[in-house]
Amino acid sequence: MGITERREREKEEIRNKILDAARQLFEAEGYDKVTMRRIAEAIEYSPTTIYLHFEDKDDLVRALCHEDFGRLLEALETRPPASDPVEAIRQLGRAYVAFALQNPNHYRFMFMSPLTKHEKHTDADPGHRSFGHLLEAVRRASVAGRLRPVDPVHAAQMLWMNVHGVASMLITFPAELWPEAPAADDLVEQVIENGIRGLLADPTRA
Repeated sequence: MGITERREREKEEIRNKILDAARQLFEAEGYDKVTMRRIAEAIEYSPTTIYLHFEDKDDLVRALCHEDFGRLLEALETRPPASDPVEAIRQLGRAYVAFALQNPNHYRFMFMSPLTKHEKHTDADPGHRSFGHLLEAVRRASVAGRLRPVDPVHAAQMLWMNVHGVASMLITFPAELWPEAPAADDLVEQVIENGIRGLLADPTRA
């Protein structure tokens, strides 16, 4: 490995350290309380080093969002979409919850952190593209006559809220601490299925 390649790798490693520390601090202490100096202290670098990689805290947050939503997009694209559009919706729901359970810190930052600034996604952003996969599956199901008359965007939003709810609960509360009894082993499947059945034109043909 040449000097240039080594320096680039070291630069990327420092950048990733900064992002990981910022993500954890935002979750633990809140966006408003975390300063660039606080992030620098956490990784034992000078604040100047942080500013070599990010213009300011908002720039760092944008980079975090782009990276984490990029990971979600990769998770959703791991498998080709099923030819059956309803099965494709199930497939995306499973992949979404699996991502949350495998990356709880990333997920909490993406969807459960009350950051002061939430910028609207553009079509090219990984967050927008992630939702686009679900919307496309819903539209396919609608065109195929599998869904009752419903606005595809609203249906996709509802399905997203469905899996977000179960994902958020599972990473926040250990299954054994759920009221009355532990969470069902197939809870995720039940939530996904119930959300879909509410939209089907013929619920007997799931």
